[in-house]
Amino acid sequence: MRLGGTARGFLIILAVAVAVTALQLELALGVVFLILRIAFLVAIGYFLYSFWRRNRADIAMWTRRTRVVFYGGAALAFVNIVASVFLPYPEGGLEALVFFAVLVGAGFAMYRAWRDEHTYGY
Repeated sequence: MRLGGTARGFLIILAVAVAVTALQLELALGVVFLILRIAFLVAIGYFLYSFWRRNRADIAMWTRRTRVVFYGGAALAFVNIVASVFLPYPEGGLEALVFFAVLVGAGFAMYRAWRDEHTYGY
């Protein structure tokens, strides 16, 4: 009997869940998730740094207002993500809505700053 990729994946997830529950490894799993959260933040930071490093000469030629909006949006998005990773999980859905609203707002500010400086002759 051949299993499809999805069924095989679910069986692996089920086996890991049974092993964690049977061996009472919830604390170890929490530590692994904390390490993965930190690694995720480091990966995001590295991506943003490499993006900035490639484009810093272009960004330096922008107006002061555009640079402040662009870097402010990036800082707001980073603080938002760090806060969501390290603060305790809220019980309601309003906090998740605020998280995504702030993230979208910061991304939109960065996009608009980028587009204002790259009009390409319009």
